[in-house]
Amino acid sequence: MLRALKASDWNNYSLFLRPDGLLIGYFETADLASAQAGMAATAVNARWQAEMNAFFVALDGAPDTGFLQLTEVFHLEDQLDAISTATERSTS
Repeated sequence: MLRALKASDWNNYSLFLRPDGLLIGYFETADLASAQAGMAATAVNARWQAEMNAFFVALDGAPDTGFLQLTEVFHLEDQLDAISTATERSTS
């Protein structure tokens, strides 16, 4: 499963679990549809879906289709780069 995720362009993948059972997953990919299709084509994913389906009772569909995509509104490194670029321009 780990190798299949990486081969399907699931990068920086992390899972976070709250004490009340809320599970949050985070990953980065260039193309979500392509990453999902890549995983859907693997035998290991079919086994995972079958085993994990019971844990995702609130979803209408397979466990890996219930993603809520969020828009990034702040990224520290981008902001630091912007400050550095602005500083360089003002001192030139």
